Amino acid sequence: MPILAWARTPVAPVGGALAACRPHELAAPLVARLLADAGLLASAVDAVVLGNALGAGGNPARVLALAAGLPERTPAITLDSQCCAGLDAITHACGLLALGQAQVVIAGGAEAWSRAPLRLHRPTQAGAAPVAYEQPPFTPWPARDPDMLQAALDGACRLGLARTAQDAYAQASHARALAAHADMAAEIVPVHGLGHDTYARSLSAERLARMPAVAAGASPDSRDCSLSTVAVSPKADGAALLLLATPAACARLGLHARAHWCGAASVGGAPESPMLCAVDAARAAQARSGWRLDGLHALELHDAFAAQGLAFCDALCLPHAAINRAGGGLARGHPIGASGAIALVRVLGELWRQMRAQGGAGALRGMACIAGAGGLGTATWVEME
Repeated sequence: MPILAWARTPVAPVGGALAACRPHELAAPLVARLLADAGLLASAVDAVVLGNALGAGGNPARVLALAAGLPERTPAITLDSQCCAGLDAITHACGLLALGQAQVVIAGGAEAWSRAPLRLHRPTQAGAAPVAYEQPPFTPWPARDPDMLQAALDGACRLGLARTAQDAYAQASHARALAAHADMAAEIVPVHGLGHDTYARSLSAERLARMPAVAAGASPDSRDCSLSTVAVSPKADGAALLLLATPAACARLGLHARAHWCGAASVGGAPESPMLCAVDAARAAQARSGWRLDGLHALELHDAFAAQGLAFCDALCLPHAAINRAGGGLARGHPIGASGAIALVRVLGELWRQMRAQGGAGALRGMACIAGAGGLGTATWVEME
């Protein structure tokens, strides 16, 4: 399916530069950029599909469509598959296009974690106080529904992923993100005057050694597999969107496809080990596409934990340098419902950079992968000629 344009906001940790923005305020400037890049009027957009995980109901996609100046006739769908929502929204948009339900669609994810509503369980008895909660249930079985941090720690301990290895992975991720600031500028639309991701920082060995553990544990052979603060992607705000169209719409409107959405794979896995579901999604994507992972020109994993990045590379026999050329989610932050879409924009941005560097010869291929709470995984693959 033709991809006409893509863009994302900067990503900033909760309470940072984007803390005052609601989801539509993050994403509306992206709609304007996409339409300008493609040379399209707002009236050409047939639908909006938006991933969002923390809005607590409502329809952020509809609010975005209206705030961005799209026609009132434009339908809008909000999709919540937690961390996978941004990528799944793009898959859903391609389904609308393939089925003839739309000709031009804007899709992606937006998450304003800083503005997320407070969550309360309604009391079951009169006079009782509501009970605040942070994480909703992701399975019907409490024993198989661990906190995400606990699930990552359990996985690190089970796989023997030492804290030193996790911290070294995180250190390299931050270094790559700092080095790639200039390369990422073209894909970022400034919001509130901010034009770059703010979390990446220089991490010396001494600084890493001083990082406190946020979750402590050991492998069966007594190896320290604790998670330090730097090995966990911070809560964050951000958004990313793609503009997609059918081949017929491109011909009718004189549009040029900058890339092509080639397919997606969504899988389910063990709820206790959600971070490993990205591995299953990548394997399914490899089987369906026929593309070798080690032959891709860009491969993005939203690594919410350093342990997840290590486990992904180990399971798929990939060197750490094969994923996340600009640092990944670990060095950006985790705006849940937007993270998958941001990873795909990163893939497209990296393919575009390589295409321009080599003068446009040949075809370049890339893939974005993410895992979600409850045991879900999604991978999307794209091509640029």
